Amino acid sequence: MKSYTITVNGVAYDVTVEEGSGNAAPAAAPKAAPKAAPKAAPAAKPAAAAAGAIEVKASVPGKVCKIEANVGQALKAGDPIVILEAMKMEIPVVAPQDGTLAGINVAVGDAVENGAVLASMN
Repeated sequence: MKSYTITVNGVAYDVTVEEGSGNAAPAAAPKAAPKAAPKAAPAAKPAAAAAGAIEVKASVPGKVCKIEANVGQALKAGDPIVILEAMKMEIPVVAPQDGTLAGINVAVGDAVENGAVLASMN
């Protein structure tokens, strides 16, 4: 027998698997494992929403997979700021005009909706 702890949607389950005969006989109902310790609170994101006059918004819903620019960096129109992953494609979110990046409102791994403010520029 082998024992495993499997986490599904944040809930941990202890599962015991028998090795051997290959007979698929029904087993007793699995017991729920004790609740996993709560995750640490996510790090506070920089409050940059009001930092710049120009909002850079997501054009599609997706997941932030890379941040290309740094706060304070001078950008030209079309320079990539954030890379979103949507439907297994990487989609760059670019500067709409020349300016300075005032703040980034997301972190790598964040899920964002269409129209969400990702960054701000001056």
